[in-house]
Amino acid sequence: MVQRAKSGYGVVGLVVAGLVVLAGCADAADATPEDKTFTFAGQRLDVRSHGAPADLVAADRTDVKVTRWFDTSGKIGSAKESWTLDGGVLELRAGCSGLADCDTKYRVEVPRGVAVLRDGRETELRG
Repeated sequence: MVQRAKSGYGVVGLVVAGLVVLAGCADAADATPEDKTFTFAGQRLDVRSHGAPADLVAADRTDVKVTRWFDTSGKIGSAKESWTLDGGVLELRAGCSGLADCDTKYRVEVPRGVAVLRDGRETELRG
C-alpha cells in the first residue's frame, strides 16, 4: 500500500471557495447611478465599453452624457473604473481584481446626427 503525503492545496482551495461564496455577487441593477457629461463637437463617436453592456441613445443634446451603474462585492481585491472622451473615442472601463466581483452597465446619450461606432464598428442608436 502506497501512502500519499498530505497536501495543503485542498485546504487552500476550500478557503478560496468559501471566500468567493461569502463575497456574494455584484449586480449593476442594485447600484446607484452616477453620470458624467462630456463636451463634444465632433460628427463621429466611437464608444468602447470593453464588454460591458452600453445602451447607446440618440438625444436632443449637444454634449455626451454617460450614466454608469457599477456594483462590486467581495472584500479582497480592488475596483478600478474610468471614463474618458479623447479625440472622438469614449473609453468606458470598469473592473475588479483579486477576489472581488464587479458588474457594470452604461447608458450613453449622444447628440442626434452624430455617427456612432461601438468598439470601432458601426451601430444603430435607440431613440
